Amino acid sequence: MADDKKLKKNLTLFDVYAISTGAMFSSGFFLLPGIAAGYTGDSVYFAYLVAGFLILPAMFCMAELSTAMPKAGGTYYFLDRALGPLFGTIGGLGSWVAVIFKSAFALVGMGAYLSLYIDVPIIALAVILTIVFGLVNTFGAKETTMLQRILVATLVVILAAFTIFGLAETGLADSWEPNEGDQAFFTSGFVGFVATIGLVFVSYAGLTKVASVAEEVQNPDRNIPLGMILSLITATAVYTLGVIVIINVLPPEELYSSLTPVADAGRKFLGWVPLDLGIILIVVAAIAAFASTGNAGILSASRYPYAMAKDKLVPPRFSKIGKFGTPTFSIAVTVGAMIVVILLFDVEAVAKLASAFQLLLFGLVCLAVIVMRESRIASYKPGFKSPFYPWVQVAGILISFWLIVEMGLMAIGFTGMLTIGCALWYQFYAAGNLQRRGAIFHVHERLGQMRYEGLERELMTIIHDRTQDENLSYESLIARCVVHTYTVGSYSRDMIVEETKNIAHSAFEIEREALDQIFSSNAATLHPLSEHVLLAYRSHESLKRPELVVFKFGPNTTIAADGIGETHTIMMLLCPRRPAGLDLRLAGHLAEVVQAYDFDRRWLSANTDREMNEILMRDDHFLHAPISDFPYLEEHVGKPLAEFELPDSCLIAMIERDGQIIIAAPKEVLQPGDLVAVIGEPEDLARLKRNDF
Repeated sequence: MADDKKLKKNLTLFDVYAISTGAMFSSGFFLLPGIAAGYTGDSVYFAYLVAGFLILPAMFCMAELSTAMPKAGGTYYFLDRALGPLFGTIGGLGSWVAVIFKSAFALVGMGAYLSLYIDVPIIALAVILTIVFGLVNTFGAKETTMLQRILVATLVVILAAFTIFGLAETGLADSWEPNEGDQAFFTSGFVGFVATIGLVFVSYAGLTKVASVAEEVQNPDRNIPLGMILSLITATAVYTLGVIVIINVLPPEELYSSLTPVADAGRKFLGWVPLDLGIILIVVAAIAAFASTGNAGILSASRYPYAMAKDKLVPPRFSKIGKFGTPTFSIAVTVGAMIVVILLFDVEAVAKLASAFQLLLFGLVCLAVIVMRESRIASYKPGFKSPFYPWVQVAGILISFWLIVEMGLMAIGFTGMLTIGCALWYQFYAAGNLQRRGAIFHVHERLGQMRYEGLERELMTIIHDRTQDENLSYESLIARCVVHTYTVGSYSRDMIVEETKNIAHSAFEIEREALDQIFSSNAATLHPLSEHVLLAYRSHESLKRPELVVFKFGPNTTIAADGIGETHTIMMLLCPRRPAGLDLRLAGHLAEVVQAYDFDRRWLSANTDREMNEILMRDDHFLHAPISDFPYLEEHVGKPLAEFELPDSCLIAMIERDGQIIIAAPKEVLQPGDLVAVIGEPEDLARLKRNDF
């Protein structure tokens, strides 16, 4: 059985930035510029700049899928749910292998730099570093990313200083012209320049690694896309400006043969720094770069088998969460595999081949966005949407396959063999035990074929998890809602919409202009919550919180509209656009309440606002009682609510005094004999009643 424990949501915006940035800086800057310049000359800096733009489709698509489905496994999970478990297996196992090779290469590079100061063989040092980073990952994602923060902060500060001093010391900040005219700028012509773009493109591949830990990110709708964008800006600036410094400081013949171009360039213009401190800091930056890539690699790679085990694509032991809240067994196997790679393979050669497979995954991720959008699943609610759909996705697919071709037959062969190996694993290990299908079946359904309903239920569960911070929004919504009762008369949809706008403006202080926009089209598309209750929900960016207007119709009323049937209640839900999916979640809570046993009888017999509010509340998240039932509240009679220190999730929503309902504003003062409506998580409500907080 898979472990029921969940990964902790510990990662902040800075952590997302640190993982993405740290995964990009290693050989791409400290080794590759000299080799790349040998292909194309001074235009190498422009190749880095173009490559930074070419990664945008993959970044946008990964950000959209990560905010719609912030689950461990990243690429695996997206491909599995979009294209089906076969493609999921290819994406998951293939990503695991590719990241292991790239991370092992980074740690070998770090061992090479450290061996300049420590008299230990490079391979032995790389193995030790792998074990150390594996232990750090085992102790927790937060501890891992704390190390990642330190490494990336050190790296970015030193590289920024290198770039700024380089531009200033060499006079490039004032003016710069390419050396020796166009011939030095395009030494191999346009064809060589294009090949160089493919070579340096993989320097940005680590940008999307953070998707594999999306389940552990706080507020993924904001932090994942923003963190990736900031990371890409940082990397593109450092790569482009840093390489401009390097190609203008080092003579061509020296640059083309250099395997340490940053350090060699630093010696040219940092000689004035005492004690050779400038070069030492560059070496420190290189070590930090390789370390951050290796550390982020173990963090992200270990989440692929963890997620796949939960879906029965690899042995269930990989899904076990250890006492530190991390997938311990998955981390251990990942570290072991990296050690085997370091000891047995030419790591540099295999890491380059693995880059081609990552390009294939970028293309498939772009395809996954198209499939998810075209499936039209209502519960697919990304917090960030890729712009210019579908052109960005089509461009991403074409760019990925074009760059794979540019990498040559060896890269194509390795990608093909790895794909076939993953497909065989799926066929012989998992194919016979799965009924799960991807969203592509929903596209088929639009063409008259089949669909997989389980995916819609799973995406609704994800929405619930994503909006966990808004878990009490439903109770707050019901506490604020306005119930309007009609006893006689005939009413149309347009009349209901107009009345909704009037109530929303006066009771919730929503601007008229915003309300006109909210109801500008499809104003009253009503969805049945039960046989006699209908709901219309609308969203708008200007709304700060959800609001609800409920219309209750008596037996002597009629509703002049097609398809209404024997309806006694119409609900109008107005929601903000963030977090994505909150409208569906609140609608689900309303459906759960109105479908409860005996709801119709209790609802129709309710006469007061308090009674109707109590019926709409979820029983386990709501208490309504005199303050004498709450020792803590009774002790604080005569004090304003703002001074109360209730359990974490508890909130006094309403006060009933002498038959009147009072909204519980912070300045309100409790009086003897008051009845209060308190909302909160069940365990916190119990603590409030026991007065043990």
